[in-house]
Amino acid sequence: MCGIVGVIGNGAAAPLLLDGLKRLEYRGYDSAGIATLVNGHIDRRRAEGKLANLERVLAERPMTGEVGIGHTRWATHGVPNERNAHPHATARVAVVHNGIIENFQELKAELVGRGHNFESDTDTEVIAQLISHYLAAGQKPIEATAATLKRLDGAFALALIFAGEANLMIGARRGSPLAVGWGEGEMYLGSDALALAPLTQRITYLEDGDWAVLTRTGAEVRDEADRAVERPIRTTAISGALTGKGGYRHYMEKEIWEQPTVIGETLKAYYDPLDRGIALPKLPFDPAKISRLTIAACGTAYYAAMIARYWFERLARLPADGDIASEFRYRAVPLPKDGAALFISQSGETADTLAALRFARSQGQPIAAIVNVAESTIARESDIVLRTHAGPEIGVASTKAFTCQLATLACLAVAFAAVRRAIDPALEAKLTAALTEVPSRAADVLNHDPGLRAIAAWLAEARDVLYVGRGTSYALAMEGALKLKEISYIHAEGYAAGELKHGPIALVDEATPVIVIAPSDELFDKTASNMQEIVARGAKVVLLSDARGIKALGDKAHATVELPAVHPLVAPLLYAIPVQLLAYHVAVHKGTDLDQPRNLAKSVTVE
Repeated sequence: MCGIVGVIGNGAAAPLLLDGLKRLEYRGYDSAGIATLVNGHIDRRRAEGKLANLERVLAERPMTGEVGIGHTRWATHGVPNERNAHPHATARVAVVHNGIIENFQELKAELVGRGHNFESDTDTEVIAQLISHYLAAGQKPIEATAATLKRLDGAFALALIFAGEANLMIGARRGSPLAVGWGEGEMYLGSDALALAPLTQRITYLEDGDWAVLTRTGAEVRDEADRAVERPIRTTAISGALTGKGGYRHYMEKEIWEQPTVIGETLKAYYDPLDRGIALPKLPFDPAKISRLTIAACGTAYYAAMIARYWFERLARLPADGDIASEFRYRAVPLPKDGAALFISQSGETADTLAALRFARSQGQPIAAIVNVAESTIARESDIVLRTHAGPEIGVASTKAFTCQLATLACLAVAFAAVRRAIDPALEAKLTAALTEVPSRAADVLNHDPGLRAIAAWLAEARDVLYVGRGTSYALAMEGALKLKEISYIHAEGYAAGELKHGPIALVDEATPVIVIAPSDELFDKTASNMQEIVARGAKVVLLSDARGIKALGDKAHATVELPAVHPLVAPLLYAIPVQLLAYHVAVHKGTDLDQPRNLAKSVTVE
């Protein structure tokens, strides 16, 4: 959500800032802007909408200056227009901000009473005005920033530049991520390492409450109590070359087609080819002794948690809870002393998931995390990190990160089942072998792309779509509905197939397509009965199943997609792919901006 780039260097800052903002487009935004220091004065360019609009403004009114900050804004306070776009500035300071200042109304009222005039409807402008107030009172920029930070309630990542200060930039974080980049005679700030990839691979990740004073020769980091602290400089492997579309039309399409490779890379991290079993890193708890596993996540990662809950309970005989992270801590759930907690996040910066993690920590739970970004806040605050190896995921709608999360969770479930002696060695070997086959099976599934494209052309005309399944396919039905909603803007719902007759079947008619996810597992016959009820009411069904399932039900379906016959453990990894492709092709048919859907952000770093 939102993106920050800052440069304090020896050449033109604007082109570097613009390039960095382009690398942050995946985070979601609705306006953008840049501020630089020109002859000691703050100069700004801002535009509503996409970065192409800001580029046009910069072409018409070029910017000079070697020190600057840039921002892509996802609106919270104030409508998305140029007036509310960042950077916000006074004559003395310019600021860009990710997050929400919760007490801005009180601060604004105080400042208005002191004669300050506000130009925007945002919470962010209060930061610039408050710093200006302290500067006018005679404080230096560093002192004024320290005083301001102490008065802000809420979550933020900030980058600040000051009029007349050509060798100073300040960054600060509380809740929202911020990284310092180290160059040769230049320094940088960024929301993440990806923004800084072409400039440096030497990164310092600020910890919660940190703020940093940057000059061209380095950075001094201070903690929330203003004490100088040492934070490590890490070398990141992220490269700008990893983020291109590679000849595909959209990032989402590229990331769908990368799944056989990245699932394989993820499985390789947990598969021991010598023992032909799952080898996990040392955990902060004994899987054989915990009484309950609490899993929390948001969005697509939550549906991965739902699927994993079935695996842990059925295979490992371990009671498990799958919670929406934004609800979890507000339930004030009592957690068992001998329990453990697992959190799932692609970015590792999801604000609600991080808050849930901290709640579980306060309840004495050992913490495990499944993340795609090893240096993220969730990774740093966990006792053990189980990495997915999806590589950078740019498309807002998660695809390869989801299947890599499932691959990691499946490995975890099999390993737990073995340690808890809930499965015998023969079944453990069978499950592990099924996992190793997933990459090649996933490549086979992608061959259905032309047929799915044809189905999508018909599906795109629908106003409402239902997805149904049982067991792990129920969670996958909810994920499929989410994908369709978020990139095509068609209303869709995912239901447990057995729940249809408890209400949702009232929605079923000839105008409502129904996607039935029905691998031929032990629940197939139940799902088949539910499908018969759907067909009897005139709905057109798209059936996702294997050869056995299609033989049994294919003549009742409007369209079928035949998937490989696999062990039920790995079916969700394969059935996720046609669900993703259907949503993708529907969105292409409708002409939506599917890599950056309206109102959505890739990494949600505010509550």
